[in-house]
Amino acid sequence: MQLYGSDTSPYVRRLRIWCAQHTLDVPYQHIDIFSPAGRKLLLQHTPVAKIPVLVDGQQSIYDSTVIFEYLSQAHQLKPLHWDERNQLTTINAANDSGVELLLCQRSGFDTTQDTLFFNLQHQRISQCLGMLEELLSSGKIKHAYVLTSLFCLLDWLAFRQLTDFSVYSQLHAFWQQYSREQLAQQTDPRKAE
Repeated sequence: MQLYGSDTSPYVRRLRIWCAQHTLDVPYQHIDIFSPAGRKLLLQHTPVAKIPVLVDGQQSIYDSTVIFEYLSQAHQLKPLHWDERNQLTTINAANDSGVELLLCQRSGFDTTQDTLFFNLQHQRISQCLGMLEELLSSGKIKHAYVLTSLFCLLDWLAFRQLTDFSVYSQLHAFWQQYSREQLAQQTDPRKAE
């Protein structure tokens, strides 16, 4: 079994932390997905050309949520219930919009322009963070994978300077507290760049 990804990806990081928390022996290999060799390796295992990808023998699993489900089933760990799946979907939506904005910035676009696409991404991030603030404040986010995914989202948004979430007091406090944990520090994307 082999997990491929990038040290700066929040989707990869959440799996690395969660696997370590559950002492799952899932070897991880960083690949530069923008280099010719890294791109070639990635495309050997996934047609969607995104990370992470888990290779288990002849089986490739292409998405962080599906990888989580695959590993949970293989190790008989607690699956997500429907509310937790919605929480994870909210985290993923904010993260996906952040990735879109980052890729646009790296392509030379001014993502602060008043355009439909950029406005929708910023709005989605804001809406999702507002909902996650409410869920965290009410104690409804409890599953370890969802909490880890939330931290990885927040830390990545801070790392990439995509949004200021300090206005969400519960999220900001959670991010600060989780940042002090050993696994968070070991997988800090700032060390990779």
